[in-house]
Amino acid sequence: MRHKTIGSNAGKHRKVSAAQTTKGRIAFVALATGAISGAGVGGAAAATANSQPEQAEATPSPDVELSSQSEPIADAPTQAAPQVLAIPEFKPVSGLAEQLDKAVQASSERAAADKAMRGSSVVNPAEGAFTSGFGMRWGSMHNGIDIANAMGTPILAAMDGTVIDAGPASGYGNWVRIKHDDGSITVYGHMETIDVTVGQHVTAGQKIAGMGSRGFSTGSHLHFEIHPGGGAPVDPIAWFASNGVTIS
Repeated sequence: MRHKTIGSNAGKHRKVSAAQTTKGRIAFVALATGAISGAGVGGAAAATANSQPEQAEATPSPDVELSSQSEPIADAPTQAAPQVLAIPEFKPVSGLAEQLDKAVQASSERAAADKAMRGSSVVNPAEGAFTSGFGMRWGSMHNGIDIANAMGTPILAAMDGTVIDAGPASGYGNWVRIKHDDGSITVYGHMETIDVTVGQHVTAGQKIAGMGSRGFSTGSHLHFEIHPGGGAPVDPIAWFASNGVTIS
């Protein structure tokens, strides 16, 4: 009987290397760790679900109606089309220069009528007798004219103006001086009474004093002077005449 020959490795234990052992252990640990992690995650999820209270009933969503489903807005305003205005053709006015001349003339006439209604711009300063004129008299210059009348006869402002002097003055006894809008100054002397004060505005024909015989005087009268532009005196007779007033 012939015996079967068995290889030299028969019956021997296979030798396991340290590296193979280590790999096996790592694979086992990884498998076990994965199992534990899966269990942990599942347990954590279950624990969380069990720890939270039951979710409240869902609130029903509001019934929102879309604009496309709603009815259209009634009487919606519409944009009006721009209105085109018809402009008449420009035509020059005939006789325009003549019309302007007539308008200017009418305006001047109204101004003159208004001025006449308000009174003359220059008036006679006193009623009475003309007794002495402008020029040399008794060896000296007489710078005005004299108009004689009873004591207290009203003395009037010859033009509109502002009183710059009112009271005693050497030679005049009492005087009033008025400065007018054109710069002229009128002088009134020898009055018994004075009715105005310095700084007062007066109008032509307004009573400013009462006639008298104060100062160098031989009787009740008004001594009147006119100084055009505030300069040297001129003959009042000629000045009054140039303004439409006659002194006689």
